[in-house]
Amino acid sequence: MKETYSLIIGAHYTDERGTITFFNDFDMREVKRFYRIKQHDNSAVRGWRGHKVEQRWFQVCSGTFEVKLVKIDNWDSPSEFIKSVQVILKAELNAVLHIPAGFASSLRALSANSEIIVFSDYGIEHAKYDNYLFPPDYFKG
Repeated sequence: MKETYSLIIGAHYTDERGTITFFNDFDMREVKRFYRIKQHDNSAVRGWRGHKVEQRWFQVCSGTFEVKLVKIDNWDSPSEFIKSVQVILKAELNAVLHIPAGFASSLRALSANSEIIVFSDYGIEHAKYDNYLFPPDYFKG
């Protein structure tokens, strides 16, 4: 199991017809579903949401998101003082953030009408078995 997050850097090509943005190094064989989140209020925080076995990938379509991550130490009673890592994802960065299983994350838009796509390696029927929710202020590290 991968123990840390990673960034998959994409690229783009522009000609007289427009721009194509691509992520050729993003291997999607494990992806089972995806969904989009459009954040209207950049003061709202989504999280903390953790997954013991599910991994996820985040890609910002427009705007900017702050993604905070913690590696959960104990799923029954995680320490409130786990050190969090902050990743800023911008649409123009052309990157996919990979979050392996075992992490919890929180999302906050840093600009109005920001939109992010979330990919998952499990179907929706599995979500109820691997969905750990913690209040937005739970982790203090």
